[in-house]
Amino acid sequence: MAAKSRKIDTRSIGLDLWAATAKFVTGKENLHYGLWTGLEPVAGNLGAAQEAYTTKLLSFLGDAPLRILDIGGGAGETAKRLEALGHRVEIVVPSRFLAERCRANVGSCTPVHETKFEDFASESGFDACLFSESFQYIPMAVALEKAASLLLPDGFILIADCFRLEAFRSNDEKRRIVGGGWLLSDFREALSERSLEIRREEDVSEDVAPSVELEQEFFNLIGYFIKRADSGLAASHPFARSLATFFFRLIVNRRRRARLAKRLYETSRTAEEFCRFNRYLMLKIAPSSRT
Repeated sequence: MAAKSRKIDTRSIGLDLWAATAKFVTGKENLHYGLWTGLEPVAGNLGAAQEAYTTKLLSFLGDAPLRILDIGGGAGETAKRLEALGHRVEIVVPSRFLAERCRANVGSCTPVHETKFEDFASESGFDACLFSESFQYIPMAVALEKAASLLLPDGFILIADCFRLEAFRSNDEKRRIVGGGWLLSDFREALSERSLEIRREEDVSEDVAPSVELEQEFFNLIGYFIKRADSGLAASHPFARSLATFFFRLIVNRRRRARLAKRLYETSRTAEEFCRFNRYLMLKIAPSSRT
């Protein structure tokens, strides 16, 4: 029997690419949105916006040193800042590239578990389980139940992520909608079903939304260079260009080509569209049975 071909993990590739790009632009490998309050949404301010985001997120932790599980810890930049504040951190990240970047950024004293959160196991508990833009990529029931099971007494779950509004469910326009995450109403119901309650909630949707437009500008820039390169190749080496086009169409199906073209050449991903269909929330959650 012929071996089954492995599907290309485009999400991991995208995260790896963004980590390298963020490092080039800001000097740090932050993968999360920025908090753009009082900042012009241009590439030169990306580092400051991401730092503002991290400062807001860490304000949910309090002052006492905690044992924290950073779930989907990106390239380790948040963990490094947590440790600088005196917290002890372990990181769970499924990407080999990002796991290597975590180890390089936080050092050998910080455990980095190269695995999916679904497969993670620990003999000891945590004061906080942190999902910084990773919650939407894990089955919701698994994320909530497993995180709750890993908490020490008085521990809590901290989530900073995008959630879909009901407008997403009722949308009948045939286009890919900017944003992502679980349906917010389903999430709130899931908390209630598991006796988890929100201790603190902040909606920062409008403040993070400019990140969407900046990201779109980045992809449009890539698209511009691709078009220029394609035009040059068509003029100087038409046969080679035809051959490259043939193999591209052979390898990438029509649906993926259409999605890629929208990503590279269109400008429909706006802050307004993001806020129309999504809410970006920072949430501190704990078992409701506690007094």
